[in-house]
Amino acid sequence: MTQSYEQGLLSTDGRARMRAADSDRDGAAEQLRTAAGDGRISPAELEERLEQAYAARTYAELEPLVADLPAVTGAGAETLVLKTHLAAIRQTGPWVVPPRIVAECKMLNILIAFTQAACRHREVTLEASCGMGTIQVVVPAGWHVRIDPTSTNIGRITNRAGGPVDPTAPVLTVLGHPRTGQIRIKQARH
Repeated sequence: MTQSYEQGLLSTDGRARMRAADSDRDGAAEQLRTAAGDGRISPAELEERLEQAYAARTYAELEPLVADLPAVTGAGAETLVLKTHLAAIRQTGPWVVPPRIVAECKMLNILIAFTQAACRHREVTLEASCGMGTIQVVVPAGWHVRIDPTSTNIGRITNRAGGPVDPTAPVLTVLGHPRTGQIRIKQARH
């Protein structure tokens, strides 16, 4: 599930009026499917709520669809999923970093900028896969970025975040699987 719902950000920081992203709609859909699998909502209600979730434009339209359901726990908990569908994704500005991020694109691009993000985890894992698109990652000065040795097609992964490492800053581990696309990591300029 996306971190927006799990951490209760909708009611605490006035985001209800803000536009929802594809990842927010996907997170709500995952929570609804889990609830249906647990028998909390009927298949008919699942279909109705999914239709509303994918049509939602704002967080205020998404929140009531999952407000009466428990948060997802286990493997899907505390994971931000960024998958391109019809538009590129820009995860930028102020946001809360979960311990795990899954980014997938086929032909479109994904930008993940940690420069204004709040990260309370010492270690963050980014599972990135791209077809012909590009996944660009921008980290603040001091972050340590390492490429997981199980990554594939390493020649298409560029890590230019090689500045001095702050021992108190988060460590970002990138598990990359680019096909013909690229994964580019760089450090933010001051």
